[in-house]
Amino acid sequence: MAGSVGSSSFTLAYVPGVTPGKWVRIWNERVPSVPLHLVATPAAAAADLARGGEVDAALLRLPTDRDGLHAIPLYTETTVVVVPKDHVITAADEVRPEDLADEIVQHPLDDTLGWDRPPGRPAFERPADTALAVELVAAGVGLLVVPQSLARLHHRKDLTYRTLTDVPQSQVALSWPDAETTDLMERFIGIVRGRTVNSTRGRPEPTPKQRPAAKKQPAPKPARGKGGPRPGGGRGKPRRRS
Repeated sequence: MAGSVGSSSFTLAYVPGVTPGKWVRIWNERVPSVPLHLVATPAAAAADLARGGEVDAALLRLPTDRDGLHAIPLYTETTVVVVPKDHVITAADEVRPEDLADEIVQHPLDDTLGWDRPPGRPAFERPADTALAVELVAAGVGLLVVPQSLARLHHRKDLTYRTLTDVPQSQVALSWPDAETTDLMERFIGIVRGRTVNSTRGRPEPTPKQRPAAKKQPAPKPARGKGGPRPGGGRGKPRRRS
């Protein structure tokens, strides 16, 4: 497998909207001898790439088919509704599903929110992907509900978005085959979990207060010799000769 000990590289797939740049920079600082290769992949293909060992790991969205995979949820995205800038919805900072009841809401085939259908009225047919759905919204054909990172990815000057509450949210997760967790995979897990360079599988080094206190050494005894004190007391006064 590519990510085993002694491997020459580590390959990471990532789905649209996910930005792995920060973790890649940390990897390059900590593991400079092993290049990290990025593979952009559609959301529907990410799990299969990891499951089949074509990549060492994948940054993907949940829910997904996790059969044969480990998965660590990393963060949850805000769900938003994409609308034309002059739409009445833009008057509010947040909207609810019932606010979309009379609106056509596009439901692309690559939807990542895992619901049977979004709120609102369904379009005549489902767009092939999110990019096409955004184009339809820009043309005045309905609205679109997506994770916030996808709204940013497909940003247009004539469109904007508002937070949509009380609806499913997308979780971004790190996933890799459950057959083996390699040394390089452990290193990348540590990076995305925020472990420091000195951490051992997430166990922090003890702080100074946690370190056992050094035992006090007994004070050295004064040396006995000429001119030193006599046993049992001091020198006393010299006797006067008669």
